[in-house]
Amino acid sequence: MNPFKADQFVTRLEATAKARAATLALFRARPAANDPVVLAQEAARRAVVQARDVRAAARQSDRLAAEAEREVAAQAEAARLAAERVREASEKAERQVALVAEQKAARDARFAARKARARR
Repeated sequence: MNPFKADQFVTRLEATAKARAATLALFRARPAANDPVVLAQEAARRAVVQARDVRAAARQSDRLAAEAEREVAAQAEAARLAAERVREASEKAERQVALVAEQKAARDARFAARKARARR
């Protein structure tokens, strides 16, 4: 094997070992789980998550309230339209009754006039 290539191989092996050692040193340098700094960070994360959950619940309740308001408005509109249809139907029935009565009165008047002419 060429000594130059062997030297490169050894250099790469040493670099890999140094990188592995550096990673292990970083892992060992991490604070323990019961360290006050770690506990404070964890508490801050929990507070953020809890605040996010509260905001999500508020948005959900607002969404449900708006949906309920829309449903109530739709029901009120449907009731108004139904009442309008009933009113229109009753007005139409009243007009029809008045028309029938008017037609009957006109027919009776014609009949009475014919009877009166016939009696002369």
